[in-house]
Amino acid sequence: MLSDQSMIWPMFAHVMLVFGLYVLLSKRRFAAVKAGRATVSQFRENLSEPEDSLFVHNNLKNQFELPIFFHVGCIAVYILNADNFGTVAVAWLFVVSRFAHSYIHVTSNRIRHRRAAFIVGLLSLLAMWGWVGVWMVLT
Repeated sequence: MLSDQSMIWPMFAHVMLVFGLYVLLSKRRFAAVKAGRATVSQFRENLSEPEDSLFVHNNLKNQFELPIFFHVGCIAVYILNADNFGTVAVAWLFVVSRFAHSYIHVTSNRIRHRRAAFIVGLLSLLAMWGWVGVWMVLT
């Protein structure tokens, strides 16, 4: 039996990832300024940024692109009462893929690996929205 919060927990986990990325960005920018690799004024318009903090900054922007469809999808599943073990599993798969994507992005930033994590998230989101469509047709 699913709890009433089953679709909310994956959303919460993704939000915690975003907060963690903000902390990491702040740490990397502070370290860059302290090491003399950047000045505070560089971050005012953000026209140039050291690579290590740029990776985090770009990843943060990614968290407000595809994940928007994740959060809306979770809310749609919740409101439609369409949640089941499959939708919850797909939601968690999306979140795990975002954590993996973020880890790769802020460390090695290898496109081959990052793309694979992105595709897993994209397919899980497609499955979630596919289920929403099926549910609406059947109910």
